[in-house]
Amino acid sequence: MRFAFKTAPQHTNWDDMLDVWRAADDIELFESGWLFDHFYPIYSDSTGPCLEGWVTLTALAQATKRLRLGTLVTGIHYRHPAVLANMAATLDIISGGRLEVGIGAGWNEEESGAYGIPLGTPKERSDRFEEACEVVIGLLSDETTSFKGTFYELAGARCNPKPIQRPHPPICIGGNGEQRTLRTAARFAQHWNFLGGTVEEFAHKRDVLHQHCEDLGRDPEEILLSSHVRFEGDPAATAAAAAALCEAGAGLAIVQLRPPHTPDVLEPLAEALAELG
Repeated sequence: MRFAFKTAPQHTNWDDMLDVWRAADDIELFESGWLFDHFYPIYSDSTGPCLEGWVTLTALAQATKRLRLGTLVTGIHYRHPAVLANMAATLDIISGGRLEVGIGAGWNEEESGAYGIPLGTPKERSDRFEEACEVVIGLLSDETTSFKGTFYELAGARCNPKPIQRPHPPICIGGNGEQRTLRTAARFAQHWNFLGGTVEEFAHKRDVLHQHCEDLGRDPEEILLSSHVRFEGDPAATAAAAAALCEAGAGLAIVQLRPPHTPDVLEPLAEALAELG
């Protein structure tokens, strides 16, 4: 099994996050680091501090040399997908080809409403997300992209320079929706992230994803399966939770670190996780 960590940039500060990422960059067991992409803290006091994800990720790319890095995940409605594609291409170059493009349909009604960013109905979110995936991948991969959909329209659009990773950085789609999100992942993703839940729920979503792959003629082995694993202060318990997900088919465990962020937790975590291999 492979391992990563996540430092949600909420209820924290830049210096603490930077310390964690620099320390993790020296621990080979952690292959990647992740942020979320929200403007308000989630599942907590939403009036608290929250650093913007893509600016923070760019700074962390400059502060590290080895770690792959991405957002889990960017709600596609926050930025036009052509803008997001240009951001992704630039960050892949800045990071030396270490970017993972984490995207999803979007869900946060509070921040979307406060900022006047249309979120839409669940169907509109899913329809918009499918269109956005085509736009992002087209711009990252092709010299020019033309597209006409319900939500987006491009005419001979360019995104230059291209990212280092070709044909494009890996697309990580996060979400558990069985009818639309998992089908979109089967169509476009190189990596699907399970938002969290029981091992039984993960196994069920895995089977749904694989059925969508079969329906679309896609080899499910082409898609890395990952899951969040909460770290509550006990490295052994975290390793046990990761082991159970591994048995169910997860290839990457992404350990969620809670604030206050400190690098002191990393070595004990790495030692416990290393036992899984």
